[in-house]
Amino acid sequence: MIKHDVKFVNLEDELTELPDVLKNSLQKEVLTIKSLNKDGKKFQSITEKFCNLDNAEYVIFSVYMCEDYHESESFVFIDKKGAQVCTISGRELDLYDMIKDCANLVEKEKY
Repeated sequence: MIKHDVKFVNLEDELTELPDVLKNSLQKEVLTIKSLNKDGKKFQSITEKFCNLDNAEYVIFSVYMCEDYHESESFVFIDKKGAQVCTISGRELDLYDMIKDCANLVEKEKY
């Protein structure tokens, strides 16, 4: 359960199976979440390489990882309820042309 700072007002309602550590990291903007562009050619071609990836709806990754350390980054792929599907390293994959903003997550208004 999130108790303090909230970036997404409906995160817990939308991603009911997402572990608390990921919820807290997203809410505090340490990690970010994006929807997968499953219609793109790139996504279609990599699902053959990573067998469970076709079950993923979102990817969670670091906001602060600089390009020099991309190979050390981990991408956590989750399904529509927030359950982990797979984790893929930056050595195996880049997210370019595969992600878009999450239309279903509502950001809290900033004052």
